[in-house]
Amino acid sequence: MTKFHILTLFPEMILHGLGSSIIGRAAGKGIISLNAVNIRDYTLDRHGKVDDYPYGGGAGMLMQAQPVYDAHRAVTGGAAVRTIYVTPQGTPFTQRMAEDFAREEELVFLCGHYEGIDERALEKVVTDQVSIGDYVLTGGELPAMVMIDAIARLIPGVLGNDSSAEEESFYNDLLEYPQYSRPEEWMGTRVPEVLLSGNHSKVAAWRLEQSRQRTAGRRPDLYAKYQKKQQLIKRLSAQKRNNIHMMESLSRGRADILYTDYRLNETAVLLYDRGCRIAMMTALDRETCESLADLLPAETEMVLVSEAFARDILLKRQYAVFGEFSQMLYTRRETLPVKHKDIRQLTMDDFAYVHKWYGDGTKGPGTDEDYVRERISAGAMFGAFVDGRQVGFVGMHDEGSLGMLFVEDFFRGRGIAASLEAYAVNRMLERGWTPYGHVAVGNTVSERLQERLGFYKAEKSFWWLEKVLANRV
Repeated sequence: MTKFHILTLFPEMILHGLGSSIIGRAAGKGIISLNAVNIRDYTLDRHGKVDDYPYGGGAGMLMQAQPVYDAHRAVTGGAAVRTIYVTPQGTPFTQRMAEDFAREEELVFLCGHYEGIDERALEKVVTDQVSIGDYVLTGGELPAMVMIDAIARLIPGVLGNDSSAEEESFYNDLLEYPQYSRPEEWMGTRVPEVLLSGNHSKVAAWRLEQSRQRTAGRRPDLYAKYQKKQQLIKRLSAQKRNNIHMMESLSRGRADILYTDYRLNETAVLLYDRGCRIAMMTALDRETCESLADLLPAETEMVLVSEAFARDILLKRQYAVFGEFSQMLYTRRETLPVKHKDIRQLTMDDFAYVHKWYGDGTKGPGTDEDYVRERISAGAMFGAFVDGRQVGFVGMHDEGSLGMLFVEDFFRGRGIAASLEAYAVNRMLERGWTPYGHVAVGNTVSERLQERLGFYKAEKSFWWLEKVLANRV
């Protein structure tokens, strides 16, 4: 459950504003919690005063440091919890920022009033200063509610449909395409014929073109960003098997481009997926790689590289090798046959089974509890059942690759693993994605399975490196 704490002078405003509709229902189901804390409860002034005149003069009053600090400590217990101060002076709030905040298990929002808050309190408790726009409001409650709504809807289970948050405004740097409902004709205007055709590929193409046109006309800044990514995808496609992980991350709207350098047919690239804190890097030489390593965001948890010298450089920078892998990709557009019929999307009722068997290969079964929980909640895991009992599963990792394939020993050799993977491949194809995955070097059984399904193997080997001090396992 994700916890939202809101430090405010008007807790009833927060609870009334967020207590209904989708966010309110998510709180009622225990998916999120909303804790509105009245800063006045922590003042030492017997009259409940929390403000005073600013030193040096000036108009208006300033919220004092003591009640803000004490309210924060009461909520966090002194622990390091990400704390957002809502202020016009902050960094502009974006969808990317919402995705980053959505990864936190606990967030504190500090709502200012009057002329702001004593700087000493901000220095003690605030980690992020964020603005929703270049204008001034009477308090921070409305901006806090805006941000909480944007963040909460990205938390698995809040929307109830794992694809809803992906197929709307700002996904993949494009504005959402026009939408239509019944009746087919209203006030002399008909629904576009392509949407009535039943041809899913034509519908998808129409929607993409509409999104492009709308974005170019209304948000040329976003469209320029989209075009830059499309140009990079085209360059990377010259070595598609080696670069499919970066191409898919870009085309699915996940990665930010931190660096690119083109030299003849070679490309140096550094991408960063803020949603899962994973970087993808390819460098032309050691010198370039050293520069790219300097650009890695401080919160990066894992890095995927394809050059041995890049691996060695990161090993000297608090990273450890998680594993060496072959990259496999499925480039056909046709779906695969699923011979085992009882395969379905998993729910949290299946968590105990997956958690029992899923491990990282080094720490053994039962590890990665939080990751398993998140993947199931995201609708990204599928299970195989025999006579109503689960016997295996497969999943899609948070950065976009296929994986987590497992079948119990007794049920192997029956084509269940192939059916599980085919089922996941077909789900990815429905979304217009190119399925790809990573197989540990030396795992010939899994590699042969991929090849039988029609996957191709990249020429390069790949290394996943994990930050030694990261929380992720």
